[in-house]
Amino acid sequence: MKSIAIGILIAVCSALCTFFLLQHQLQLGALSQSANASPVLTSQRSGPAPAPVNLSPGPLRQAPLADFVATSKLVTSAVVNINTLSASGYRIASGSGVIIASDGYLITNHHVIEDGSTFEVSMFDKRKLEAELIGSDPTTDLALLKIDARGLRHLVYGDSDGVEVGQWVLAVGNPFNLSSTVTAGIVSAKARNINILRGSYSIESFIQTDAVVNPGNSGGALVNEQGELIGINTAIISESGGYEGYSFAIPSNLVRKVIRDIREFGEVQRAILGIGIAEVTGELAQRLSLPSVAGVYVNNVSRGSSAAEAGLRQGDVIISINAVKTNSVPQLQEQIALFRPGERVSLEFYRDGQKYRRDNVVLQSLTE
Repeated sequence: MKSIAIGILIAVCSALCTFFLLQHQLQLGALSQSANASPVLTSQRSGPAPAPVNLSPGPLRQAPLADFVATSKLVTSAVVNINTLSASGYRIASGSGVIIASDGYLITNHHVIEDGSTFEVSMFDKRKLEAELIGSDPTTDLALLKIDARGLRHLVYGDSDGVEVGQWVLAVGNPFNLSSTVTAGIVSAKARNINILRGSYSIESFIQTDAVVNPGNSGGALVNEQGELIGINTAIISESGGYEGYSFAIPSNLVRKVIRDIREFGEVQRAILGIGIAEVTGELAQRLSLPSVAGVYVNNVSRGSSAAEAGLRQGDVIISINAVKTNSVPQLQEQIALFRPGERVSLEFYRDGQKYRRDNVVLQSLTE
C-alpha cells in the first residue's frame, strides 16, 4: 500500500509540473506575438471600419433643407398685385406681376390685362401706381407693363432649360387678393401642353408644379431656391376652379425673349422653320427605325421655308435644336420661339434610320 501511495503522489507532482511549464510557455508566446504586432490607433482608422454587429442604427443623414425664408424675403417685394379696369372704371380682372427691372418694367399674363383700359398696380409697400401697357403677346400669354418708379427691387432670370423635375420651387403671387402669398412645391414635369392658348402659333411648353396656385396668382413668379425667376405662373387644371395639384408656368427662357422683343420692338419677333409637325408614337418610331420614341415628326415642309432651304423632308424626325433635345412638339416650339427671324440654328434629325445634322439654318419670320 505504501508503494502505491508513493506512485500516486509522484504522478500528481509530475502532472502539476507539466501544467505549470505549459502555462509558462503560452505566456511567453503571447508576449512574443504582442511585441511583433503593428500599432493601431483606436481614435482613427486608416482603412474601412469593420461592420457593426447587432448595433442600433444611427439617425438617417438628411439633405439640408432649402432656405425658403431667405428666398421669400428676396422675392416677395418684387411681386405686385394688378387690377385691370374697364373704360368705365370697373374691375374686369386681377392678377399678379413680377418686376424685372429697377426702373419699373414688370411682367404679367396677357389674360390679366386683356380688354383693359387702366391698370392699377399695388406694390409690396402698399403704394398704388398706374401702369402703362407696353405690349402683349396672346400666343405666349405674356404682357409687359411700366410704372413710373425707380430703384425697385427686381428679380433676375434663371435658366429654365436647366430646371430639373423634382427640384424645389416657390410660387409667389396674390391669390384672392391676398398679397405676397408664398407657396412651395416641386417641379412635376416640363414641356406640358394643356391646350389653353388660342391660335395655331401659340406656344405651350409649361413647367408643371404642385406649388399651390389659385385665381389671382396669374402673372406671378415661379422661382428656384436661389430666388431666380424660372417661370411666370399662368394656369391650373381644376374641376372645382381652385387648386387641385396641377399648376403651370411659362418657362423663363421664353419669357425673357418675348419680353425683350416687346420692350425693343413693341411686339414679338417670331421666327419659324416652316414645317408641319406631330408627336412621335411608338408605332411611328418602329416604322421609321428610330432608337427611341422621342423627337418631332415632320409631316409637311412649306416651299421656300427655312426647313426647305436646309433640306428637310416630310418623314424626318427632329431630335434637337442647338443641342437641346426636342423630345416633343412643345419642346421644339419653345426652342424655335427663343430666336428671332434671321438668326441661325443647328438641327439634328433622323431620316431612314440614319442621324443627320444641319448647321446655320436661317430662320424666317412668321409674317414672310
